[in-house]
Parts: sequence; C-alpha cells; structure tokens
Amino acid sequence: MSKENQWSEINKDVADIAKKVKSKIDEEDLVEDLKDSFKKTVESTTEIFKTLINTLESTISDEEIKHESKKVVENISSELKNVLNDTKSKLVGTTEVNNNFEEE
Repeated sequence: MSKENQWSEINKDVADIAKKVKSKIDEEDLVEDLKDSFKKTVESTTEIFKTLINTLESTISDEEIKHESKKVVENISSELKNVLNDTKSKLVGTTEVNNNFEEE
C-alpha cells in the first residue's frame, strides 16, 4: 500500500471516529434533555395535585364529599407515583426526581 493510500485510509478512520464521537455526544445531550423534561413534568404534576387538594379543601363544605374527593385524588396520585417509580427505574442513570405528592 502506498503512503498516499495509507494516509487516505487514516484520514477516513479519523473521520469515522469523529462522526461516532459527535453522534454519541448528541445522543447524550438528547438523553439529558429527556431527563430534564421528565423531571419538570413530574414537578408540574406535583404542583397540580397540591393545588387540586387545596382547592378541594377550600371550596367543598360537605365533609363527606370533601373526604371522598380527596380520596380519589390521593388514589390517582398513588397510581401515578407507581408509574413514575417504574419509569424511573427503567431509565438508567436518571437524575433524582421528587415525586412526593403531598396529601394535605
């Protein structure tokens, strides 16, 4: 193999490696974006449940209806926690997500 062909082959190999590195970096950025988005969604959902429970407490005067309504919201919250925990465990290296829906 001539020196020109060797250099051409080396340049091709370097270009291939550079493409693979760039692809890997892009994939890692996408994963981090997805993790951040997931975390923000969980935080928003937590706030929605807190607001819903506060609204139920402040607007419903009948104690039985208030209790039953809160129970429904708490059950939904519990199911969502389970789904989030399952999802979180499937995501390798996910950042810690605060999914503690406060029940007031």
